[in-house]
Amino acid sequence: MAPSPTAFQPDAIVVGSGATGGVAAMVLAEAGLRVLVLEAGPDLSAREAFGSEPLNTARRLANMSSGKQRLQRHHPGFWKHNPNLFVDERRNPYSTPDDAPFLWSRGRQVGGKSLTWGGITLRLSDHEFQPGQGPGWPIRHADLDPYYTRLEQLLGVHGGRDGLPQLPDGHMLPPLPFTPGEAHLQSRIGRELDLPLIHSRGFNLHRGPGWPRSASQGSTLARARATGRTLVRSHAVVSHLVLDGERARGVVVVDGATGAREQITAPLVVLCASTIETLRILLHSSAAHQAGGLADPSGSLGRYLMDHISSSRFFSIPGVEAPREPMELSGAGSCFIPNTVNLAPDNATDFQGGYGLWTALQRFDPPALLQRRRGEAVGFLIGHGDVQPKADNRVTLNTERPDAWGLPTAHISCRWGENEQRLVAHMHRRMEAVVAAAGGQIRAIEDLFVLPLLEPWIRSSLAVGADAPPPGYYIHELGGARMAATPDEGVVNPLNQCWGAPNVLVVDGACWPRAGWQSPTLTEMAITWRACEAAVSRLRRGD
Repeated sequence: MAPSPTAFQPDAIVVGSGATGGVAAMVLAEAGLRVLVLEAGPDLSAREAFGSEPLNTARRLANMSSGKQRLQRHHPGFWKHNPNLFVDERRNPYSTPDDAPFLWSRGRQVGGKSLTWGGITLRLSDHEFQPGQGPGWPIRHADLDPYYTRLEQLLGVHGGRDGLPQLPDGHMLPPLPFTPGEAHLQSRIGRELDLPLIHSRGFNLHRGPGWPRSASQGSTLARARATGRTLVRSHAVVSHLVLDGERARGVVVVDGATGAREQITAPLVVLCASTIETLRILLHSSAAHQAGGLADPSGSLGRYLMDHISSSRFFSIPGVEAPREPMELSGAGSCFIPNTVNLAPDNATDFQGGYGLWTALQRFDPPALLQRRRGEAVGFLIGHGDVQPKADNRVTLNTERPDAWGLPTAHISCRWGENEQRLVAHMHRRMEAVVAAAGGQIRAIEDLFVLPLLEPWIRSSLAVGADAPPPGYYIHELGGARMAATPDEGVVNPLNQCWGAPNVLVVDGACWPRAGWQSPTLTEMAITWRACEAAVSRLRRGD
């Protein structure tokens, strides 16, 4: 049962209700704290959130035509989900330099982007945590290992135990089986290219009514609410932190429906609003915008923004046995070719960082009438590339173009550099080698499927272009309030406390000092669990 809003004085405010917000609320509430979760968007039922076809397709076409989702439609996830789970870009504007587009996808509703999460759950390794191919973190895999394990078991993650040092094994349910095409690909690239192909690690498809475990309402947020100590307030847009010296007193909230403003106080504030939105809140809380505002000793707030650089290829392979029954495409129902470059001096390249390839075959075939190459195994390869942090890739505030609630908006300046271009060139050569080793051919998606209504939109989509799409496309934005061992190196300490306000935690992707190549959500959730557990201990000690 939810507590009464009128009599509720929180011990902790959690800003955001998605993957990290759900974990923060769960950990804090189960430790006995009263938790107020602030969500900028509505609280939808599962039926309202996920919708159904063909209504979702009709909504997509209408929203793209109206300009409501002109930019977000470039991401493939937009085509799988109810478009109402993506923001109205007219009410939620942002700006970029004319020569540096950034594709920012947002989900403002209870559950956030956990409702559109692809469900891939990969751990980072010490290869990413340690300095070398990037700046490194002040923590290691061992610091997050127990929290990774708790999350894998709580969420019911599927995956194999592959014994790869660059992708630590977890504690998971058995992997979903390969399709015949994937088994063929594994055999060929292992023999001819000495490359591993492993079962993906993640969620299987949700079947039936209600919330999937990948949504915070189906797992962590549900547990937080079950304590009776968590209140979720929707349509609550956070403007900024209110500082009292070197501690936050609370936050200023704008009512999403009425525009009314109020200040809410609590001893602890946890920012889980997603990377760029968290940066917007922190920047708007700074001394440049608020009297007595948040101090940033490092001068790095808003800087070192990253996203995974991505590129995709579709392909087909003739002469492969067809599956006996349909096999799902999901976070668990797919495969990975993990990173194998720059792991040691003998496989160093002309770029820093690494990349992995997500792949699947025979998992998304439409009816035979819509197949242009019947009888061939059709697949995709999507690269996740490790982007190096650069100070000039940053978020600042645009006060001249406010949002629908009168708040300053994000100005995002982020460009791929020469290092990323060399990484993608290597990625493309590997994709070509992988497909050739399997006896296949790379093809345009319209050469594989008949898509009469969608072909005009697909042809103009950045997802299917020959080059890497602009930053933001892969929805893995990270950095801007990076974790560091000292206050002159970053914005938060190794337990995610702001150096300038230690009762403020930044636990979403904003705290990352380096991107790695792995999908970030599981690591963000593990970071959140660890940071909130430590915060509870400090509160109990009176620190």
